[in-house]
Amino acid sequence: MKTILLIEDDTALRENTAELLELSNYNVITSPNGKTGIIKAKDEKPDIIVCDIMMPEVDGYGVLESLSGDASTSHIPFIFLSAKTEHKEIRKGMDLGADDYLTKPFDEEELLSAIESRLAKAQLLANVLEENAVTEQGTKEDKGLRSLHELKNFFDDNGEISEFKKGETIYKEGEHSNKIYLILKGVIKTHKMDEGGKELITALYKADDFLGFTSFMDTIPYQESATAVEEAELAGVSKNDLKDILERSKNISLELMELLTDNLSEIKEQLLQMAYSSVRKKTAQTILQFAQVLNKKPEDSIKISRNDLASVAGIATESLIRTLSGFKKDKLIDIEGRNIRIIDLKGLQLIE
Repeated sequence: MKTILLIEDDTALRENTAELLELSNYNVITSPNGKTGIIKAKDEKPDIIVCDIMMPEVDGYGVLESLSGDASTSHIPFIFLSAKTEHKEIRKGMDLGADDYLTKPFDEEELLSAIESRLAKAQLLANVLEENAVTEQGTKEDKGLRSLHELKNFFDDNGEISEFKKGETIYKEGEHSNKIYLILKGVIKTHKMDEGGKELITALYKADDFLGFTSFMDTIPYQESATAVEEAELAGVSKNDLKDILERSKNISLELMELLTDNLSEIKEQLLQMAYSSVRKKTAQTILQFAQVLNKKPEDSIKISRNDLASVAGIATESLIRTLSGFKKDKLIDIEGRNIRIIDLKGLQLIE
């Protein structure tokens, strides 16, 4: 929560403005005059200062001059509030270094907008300073990323956000691949078409999974298509930006390699299951896989198309439907329309 220092000698205006700001989720500290305002600013180090001009002890101009001359407070955004509307008064305040100037009576939205924009500007400037603070170890735009967790935060904070409705395509097989995605929300399936035109789901991805790895060469197209199984939100980062981060961080490179190796192992296991398991086991394992990816509890319903289930299991849709009917008779699952609910979790896990 951001902290605002409000310096205002009018008691009613000070209390009403403080209440307004607190209702807008700001922490507010107040001062009735410029002298105590300077002291509080240096002691509390607020995120922004909103200050009247005409006050006893020290006026607003004096407050700004004092704080601007102190390295510990010179960076704090400063907004003047004043009944003075003459251009020369406004110019004086801005020349002294004020970030904004609002005249009384001010509109509620006007004040909140000014505060939000000045806080945002201050944050951007802080980010620029951080990025420019290049260390002798060569830390640059990766901002010292050290782990896969921090890499995911980088995607979340800096990636291009895209939203997809259920059934909408994220990318198609053969398209130019220039981005890697982090799934923020939803479930994505990757799939290919065999020679007979049958869809084969190659993998399922959930929130916090990476999507779209092919090669770090821009000329390599996507090797499969990706479609939203449910409403999804993704953060995309260009391959060049990610490659730049990996070149600077050995730890992230190793963690990412381990993650991709684990993904390959899971896909290999799925292919072996599709090749050698019985239809019943393929169906049971696929239901369990969807439940896990969709983050469902055993008692929750799984709403998934029969075609997607059959595609992941690697069996004909007709065979899957017959097997589901058998599971229902055996009281392993319950079926209501397209919804499947697991009744006997252990029983499904033990099917051979």
